[in-house]
Amino acid sequence: MKYKNVEGFLPLCREEAKMRGWETPDFVYVSGDAYVDHPSFGTAIITRVLASAGYSVAILAQPDYHSSEPFKEYGRPRLGFLVSAGNLDSMVANYTVAKKRRKYDYYSPGGKSGLRPDRAVIVYCNRIREAYGNVPVIIGGLEASLRRFAHYDYWDDAVRNSILVDSGADLLTYGMGENIIIRIASLLDKGIPVGKIHDVRGTVYLTDPDDKLHYESIGGWSADELKSDKKLYAEAFAVQYAENDSIRGHAVVERYRNKILVQNPPMPPLDREELDRVYELPYMRTYHPVYEKEGGVPAIKEVRFSITHNRGCFGGCSFCAIAFHQGRAVRSRSAESIIREAELLTKLPDFKGYIHDVGGPTANFRGPACDKQLKDGVCAGRRCLTPVPCKNLIADHSEYTAILDRVASLPGVKRVFIRSGIRFDYLLADKRNDVFFHRLVENHVSGQLKVAPEHCSDKVLSLMGKPKIAVYDAFRKRFEKICAEIGRKQYLIPYLMSSHPGSTIEDAVELAIYLKKNGCAPDQVQDFYPTPSTASTVMYYTGIDPMTGKSVYTADTAEEKRMQRALLHYNRKENFSLVRKALISVGRDDLIGYGRDCLVPPENNYHGKNNLGTGRNKSVQTSGRSDKPRRRDKNEASRRIARKTRKRNIKH
Repeated sequence: MKYKNVEGFLPLCREEAKMRGWETPDFVYVSGDAYVDHPSFGTAIITRVLASAGYSVAILAQPDYHSSEPFKEYGRPRLGFLVSAGNLDSMVANYTVAKKRRKYDYYSPGGKSGLRPDRAVIVYCNRIREAYGNVPVIIGGLEASLRRFAHYDYWDDAVRNSILVDSGADLLTYGMGENIIIRIASLLDKGIPVGKIHDVRGTVYLTDPDDKLHYESIGGWSADELKSDKKLYAEAFAVQYAENDSIRGHAVVERYRNKILVQNPPMPPLDREELDRVYELPYMRTYHPVYEKEGGVPAIKEVRFSITHNRGCFGGCSFCAIAFHQGRAVRSRSAESIIREAELLTKLPDFKGYIHDVGGPTANFRGPACDKQLKDGVCAGRRCLTPVPCKNLIADHSEYTAILDRVASLPGVKRVFIRSGIRFDYLLADKRNDVFFHRLVENHVSGQLKVAPEHCSDKVLSLMGKPKIAVYDAFRKRFEKICAEIGRKQYLIPYLMSSHPGSTIEDAVELAIYLKKNGCAPDQVQDFYPTPSTASTVMYYTGIDPMTGKSVYTADTAEEKRMQRALLHYNRKENFSLVRKALISVGRDDLIGYGRDCLVPPENNYHGKNNLGTGRNKSVQTSGRSDKPRRRDKNEASRRIARKTRKRNIKH
């Protein structure tokens, strides 16, 4: 036996496959991540779903991609290779927003970087073709899903082909793939050639232009035109986004010279019973033992004692890829299934009594935004929550509150926290919100609650798909009031974003002023990262809001991006120079000085003391209360001593 304690895990090498009696597995799953058998990892879910359907699946995790030999570990699989870059797009996993290579990889053993190639899906597919020629290759996961059409690539600063074209794979699965992969496996098992599988929902394939399509289609843009016409690119994305619905969506077509790329309509989301079955498969809930000597896989730490209760998100944030990947139709697990998982967690040997999260893409969503979505699908032309909540919105936290109460009451559970994001506008839309709000603040916050106002400019927030800042202010004040009522010091940790499309230096100054006025020194600041297939990335590349067709300003120089970020951390001494430069550039040098409203001191006049905030708290802190530091002369010191002497005399 090559590794100890591997019982229960799916094979990670040929020796482990032979232990199960497999000479040739049905599928080999190639992943850019280390193998973690936990339902927060796509590799674990898809392989367990296939295994539960009776297929033998072996895993090739982070193979050496410099040659084809490692891809021959199990021989030629009976039905085909499944390829994924892992839980993240490989370029996001490998590079920061500044395009610098990351030195730490949460999805690799010991956090070691460099084990996953750039553009992992393409590289892995090329190596598989070198090893086995025309073996069936199906690609999926986040990287494939978000790059299924011609897409703007931030790292190339150009529009790239669909990843299906560039990888040479036979079939692409997008979205949440459980039912998709079972359907494909069934057809392959019946002897249907992979090149003939054209009717499965949730798949993308290449075919001849004169082939008859299985679904009514729209689109038909040329990939070459999309690469040269930004207006057309924005229009195409808007259609792709609108059609991403399993009830009313059409097939979407894109032309590649002598081929057409066809995206079939989405596979319907899993219903409650199906989700329960997926999350109750026999996961080992940790990383494979082979990684123990390297300290394990860091990504498991955040999710080891967390529970996923929902999928999909109707929040509609422009910079988020969830809507394009998981979809806007929210589905959730049953309370009974969640309780069973919580009970399982309490029996793990390293459980300390704390459930770290009962969440998902948005923690406080439990079902569709409205009843209409169940019949007609999600609305193509509007968001559910912004600019104001839809009149048909069902805002109800009662089921979620009851689930949290039941989990918290289990033997061995000390506290249940909510760490994945909540939509504060949805919370406020619940007319019974005080019940959940009080429970949230009193029982499910570990001193700090993370929320995402993102900005304070309503113009920028509108482009982000976020509510107006007045909504966040109402939430913040209510949070502080409840904290005072229960006598507990707790803080909001606001997530903020700099340089999002639409944000100018003036908007960044407005945000800095807002932060100072409200005594907030944020740690959580993210530069906008143009990742594939989000509306915000389309704005960044084209200068057009794809949802409205209107022009959008974009901060696309490194200098301006640095200034916008510096303004959000205006109180840090190392940022003073950049903040002064930004303020002068927009005629706001009135904010340079020692006045109550000033953001930074004058150049060459920094005394080591200022009213800019110390940053002692991670979230809320008091603003400065004085102007320029007063110099105390000898007379003042004498008066102070005299006052103390008088007080002593009175006491005696």
